[in-house]
Amino acid sequence: MEPLWFYEDTMPTLTLKNIPDELHARLKASAAQNRRSLNSEILARLEHDLKRPAIDPAEYAARLRASVARLPQVDHRLVNRFKRQGRL
Repeated sequence: MEPLWFYEDTMPTLTLKNIPDELHARLKASAAQNRRSLNSEILARLEHDLKRPAIDPAEYAARLRASVARLPQVDHRLVNRFKRQGRL
């Protein structure tokens, strides 16, 4: 069974312009590695990226703060003493 996007007359067409040479080369290499056409590679990547859940910035910030809170506390006086002794 052919993928839905295979039938051009039923799907819209998207044209990309001014693609940087390096990006084009990386996409072509990735397509070859995945045994896909360049078009199929771009569609697969778009589908994959757009399926990711949206990140809630407030939730992400809260998780980051919780991670930082679990880090060990640094005694900066001790660090400075070690620096003066030439140990750091």
